[in-house]
Amino acid sequence: MQISQDQSILYKEPGKFEETRFEKIHNVIFNSSVEASVLVAKEIADLIKEKQRLGKSFVLGLATGSSPIRVYEELVRMHREEGLSFKNVITFNLDEYLGMDSHNIQSYNYFMHEHLFNHVDIPPENVNVPDGMIDVEELRNYCLDYEEKIKKAGGLDFQLLGIGRTGHIGFNEPGSHVNSATRIITLNNLTRVDAALAFLGMDNVPRKAITMGIGTTKSAKRIVLLAWGINKSSIIKQTIEGNVTSNVPATYLQDHHNTTFVLDYAASSELTRIKTPWLVTTCIWKATLRLKAVVWLSELLEKSILKLTDKDYTDNGMSGLLAEAGTAYDLNIEMFNKLQHTISGWPGGKPNADDSNRPERAEPSKKRVIIFSPHPDDDVISMGGTLDRLVEQGHDVHVAYQTSGNISVSDDEAWKFAKIALALTPNSKRMEKIVAFLSVKKEDEVDPLDVQKLKALIRKNESILATNYLGLQEENLHFLNMPFYETGTIKKNKLSQKDTDLLYDLIEEIKPHQIYAVGDLSDPHGTHKICLDALINVLDKLKSKPYMKDCWVWLYRGAWQEWEAYEIEMAVPLSPDQVLKKRHAIFYHQSQKDGVMYQGDDSREFWVRVEDRNRSTAVKYNNLGLADYAAIEAFKRYFY
Repeated sequence: MQISQDQSILYKEPGKFEETRFEKIHNVIFNSSVEASVLVAKEIADLIKEKQRLGKSFVLGLATGSSPIRVYEELVRMHREEGLSFKNVITFNLDEYLGMDSHNIQSYNYFMHEHLFNHVDIPPENVNVPDGMIDVEELRNYCLDYEEKIKKAGGLDFQLLGIGRTGHIGFNEPGSHVNSATRIITLNNLTRVDAALAFLGMDNVPRKAITMGIGTTKSAKRIVLLAWGINKSSIIKQTIEGNVTSNVPATYLQDHHNTTFVLDYAASSELTRIKTPWLVTTCIWKATLRLKAVVWLSELLEKSILKLTDKDYTDNGMSGLLAEAGTAYDLNIEMFNKLQHTISGWPGGKPNADDSNRPERAEPSKKRVIIFSPHPDDDVISMGGTLDRLVEQGHDVHVAYQTSGNISVSDDEAWKFAKIALALTPNSKRMEKIVAFLSVKKEDEVDPLDVQKLKALIRKNESILATNYLGLQEENLHFLNMPFYETGTIKKNKLSQKDTDLLYDLIEEIKPHQIYAVGDLSDPHGTHKICLDALINVLDKLKSKPYMKDCWVWLYRGAWQEWEAYEIEMAVPLSPDQVLKKRHAIFYHQSQKDGVMYQGDDSREFWVRVEDRNRSTAVKYNNLGLADYAAIEAFKRYFY
């Protein structure tokens, strides 16, 4: 989605800014977090250089988490390639887990050295990160000293922030006072849930932390807050448009004189000017916006589309739309038909049928199809019913598992399989070593290669069984094991040429008419996003190939989210029997079924979650006035 404003110009105008009557904090929206991060890094670099010209220190407040990583990468690049020096920079980090040794890979001290300090020329004595191992009896004085050190340095010139889903900045959880200073705090349960991924389970997440306070943060001369992804959209709306409240600590930034929120499009998606622009300003009523508005109105009033009246439109800020459309009746019919035409039980196209109002082409009647699955179960979880339809309808279906998914196999599950293997082959030294390692494995210990291979093998065979149940043979399965993933830890490597070559070679070999790929960017550990980025990169390289002119790309979403009704371009209905068949296919992924490691804050098992999601999509269609189905899997077309 393209944003119309000149973002670079907007970004250079920090300060109190109200884009609409709803907004109380200056914010800038970017199409890409990469683009945004580069500009933020440039602002920091320019401020560093300005202080250097004046012969002064630059006091920089830093954040951790995934949001600022690309900012740090760009700063490191500027140091290496452009000579940006950090010798005059004094840094203060926001927070650290209590009881966390600085050398622990989960510590924020380790994080900062890994992503920034080890790669630039900042003097070690200028680096300040709260000490998670400070004795409890000394903690109060330690926090006071941290505050005093910031003041002696001249105060924070620039503070970089992220935001948690509780609205916390630093670890200032709901209930924090506007004048709070550096202190110990108990972490909110949702904050711990979000951290559970990095700690390989909720039980391992610390319960307390040291954090710079709200008052300390607000003392900074300049504040930039970063927010990426759909998971942050709700809290961003509350923070930017809501009232100042201790229940959402980030709202205190409304009273800061020089704050900018830097957002990607997904994080901004709940803002009024993005979600319902007709409530804010005069709109250019393009086809996509017309459908979005009509679906919104139908859902708001709980009336099917064909029952909406002229008064419904005019009372809800859409008189301009109605003036263009003529009457509610004409507009309703147009939008109803548009949604009706998305529904198809023939995801590969219906042979010998008029396809002018169908989402897919009738020809060729038998298509070559590649389904890209980031993890070994995304195929059946996200589009198992559609996969089943494609196979049943005679298409040449291939599934490409982009990663091994090995890190999401629990140690207990791997130990169980290793014990069985050892019972079958009692003299296997390899299995003996695996069992011995898993029996005494420490919390932050990385699996040796043999354990990683065992976990990958578990997931591979679950995939073979699941797809075989749906009628696919093993020769149509492709286990790519993209190298970026194979680190044995949560932290992944950057995409390399080897990663994209694997996708490129497979597409070249099969020459597909259809590609299905993940469009779910709320995956908490980012593998979905990386896998999609790799595919987009490859599609860009391949688009000039003759066979690619006949290749359509459909994006599905995973267990974490679904396309909105107005975004859906192909809706594949599932019968009750197909829902049950899809469930059984998911059950073959037994290592992910019970107590899955990356559950997030949703306690439902994946199969329950996805059935509820597919059922919810069907209910939404029915409420809009369309047919009543048991479930619907949804897709949006990607144009490369």
